[in-house]
Amino acid sequence: VNRKIFDLFSDCEQLGKVADTRVGLQTSNNERFLRYWHEVSIDNIFRTARSREDALKSTKKWFPCNKGGEFRKWYGNHEYVVNWENDGQEIREFRDENGRLLSRPQNMDYYFQEAISWSDVTSSANSFRYFPMGFINDATGHSAFGGDFTWKMCLMAYCNNKFVNKISKILNPTIHFHIGYFNKLPFAKLVWNKDVADKSKACLDCTKIDWDSYEISWDYASFPLLQSNYNLFLLKTAYTQIRDQWQDMTLKMQQLEEENNHIFIGAYGLQDELTPDVPLNEITLTCNPYYRYGGDKSKEVLEKLLQADTLKELISYSIGCMMGRYSLDEPGLIYANSNNIGFEPNRYKTFPADDDGIIPITDMPWFDDDATNRFMYFIKVAWPEEYLEENLKFVAGNLDPKANEVPADTIRRYLDTNFFKDHLKTYKRRPIYWLFSSGKYKAFECLVYLHRYNESTLSRMRSSYVIPLQGKISSRIEFLKQEKDATASTVAKRKLNKEMDLLIKKQAELKTFDEELRHYADQKISLDLDDGVKVNYAKFGNLLAEVKAVTGKE
Repeated sequence: VNRKIFDLFSDCEQLGKVADTRVGLQTSNNERFLRYWHEVSIDNIFRTARSREDALKSTKKWFPCNKGGEFRKWYGNHEYVVNWENDGQEIREFRDENGRLLSRPQNMDYYFQEAISWSDVTSSANSFRYFPMGFINDATGHSAFGGDFTWKMCLMAYCNNKFVNKISKILNPTIHFHIGYFNKLPFAKLVWNKDVADKSKACLDCTKIDWDSYEISWDYASFPLLQSNYNLFLLKTAYTQIRDQWQDMTLKMQQLEEENNHIFIGAYGLQDELTPDVPLNEITLTCNPYYRYGGDKSKEVLEKLLQADTLKELISYSIGCMMGRYSLDEPGLIYANSNNIGFEPNRYKTFPADDDGIIPITDMPWFDDDATNRFMYFIKVAWPEEYLEENLKFVAGNLDPKANEVPADTIRRYLDTNFFKDHLKTYKRRPIYWLFSSGKYKAFECLVYLHRYNESTLSRMRSSYVIPLQGKISSRIEFLKQEKDATASTVAKRKLNKEMDLLIKKQAELKTFDEELRHYADQKISLDLDDGVKVNYAKFGNLLAEVKAVTGKE
């Protein structure tokens, strides 16, 4: 270690003398007390508490929880809520069968206060983030309090500096960076100034814009390509424009972070020890493919991945508009309550939301209101109608189209085979759109919006889709029989037989599914969203797809 670094430790106060660092809540049973925010009713979440008193007065159950999270600097990882109803009574009284207290609600006076935070576990570099008021930090979301906003911006700039990343590995070379090690960092007061604070705030603003541009954020307004008049152009042109914007933002962040490093290195004469350079894969913006995908992929591959994922996110947003979660007429989250209570159809004029939150996904166009047809209509109304054909080609071209496949068929195939897999990944195996499936042959599948599900949903699924589909399949089989009898071509007969055989298998599968669906529909199953997706998803037996992935059980 350079002598000048030793001198920093001897000449400066320890950071723990000026920053008030605290360990947070330890529930001892996160599966019971924590949820991803999208699992529960948005009406039962309170995000703006400034104190425990505020939280208690709100009478809400769920409050934002800082649980650390992945490598991300400046802002983000706002994913969890914790049950702090009635001032955390259930957690604070959580005991084992012998009456021993299990939970550790530590440092409660610091709950809901703004902080600079970092994750307990880090495999590469540390990353420090700003958390506004309203959060409870848990035992893995270590946090530093104290000072005004400008002071906190300086603290965050210092902690996201190359020096701190280097010295934290010397203080503790394991994957954990506890509060004790943080407190031993030198307080480098020469870099606690307005210029540094301003650069830190600029980084915070950029990263917040990026975080809020994706569905996983509770401040998500709308799909980025529908903002700033991008929807006046061809979808391909709109993507090119926003990709340029993302690139500019990434390079701006890189410049700000390198300037931040340069200021510290210069202030303490560490030019021989450190360089200010920050590689692109450490610019923690989701719109930056070097960070998002990592590895040693070429620029061409990274760009292809980003473009494809952006178009898949457009499809996901369109599903949200179909379900009524979002609307083309208003920004932000429109409906995420429970049991379809309070749903207002008049908030979806440009693109009407589905009547019941049930969207069929089938490999053939059995229904006019299936996901594929609704998506094509969504593109038709969200962008100028004259661009419809070109826009559909652009979307389909990013979904691994097969040779001679028309765009509608490519989109249908993606929705039928891969959409739900991507949805599970986006929502961390706690999906908000649930895939009901008849089984191996996919005779019938549909998405149901968790927040609009109610006791009549399964009955409506039967009457509106499953029973009519049985009739459609029978009619199709009869038609194919007549076609086979009328043709003399051996090749044609073979092709017709193949389709008939598949439809007969689907017919049998659908009959079995209908019987099981009727059984569950008669039970009029209700959901308590506070129980979380994992518990609720398990209530429907074999009606749902990917049960093991969601519940962890067969």
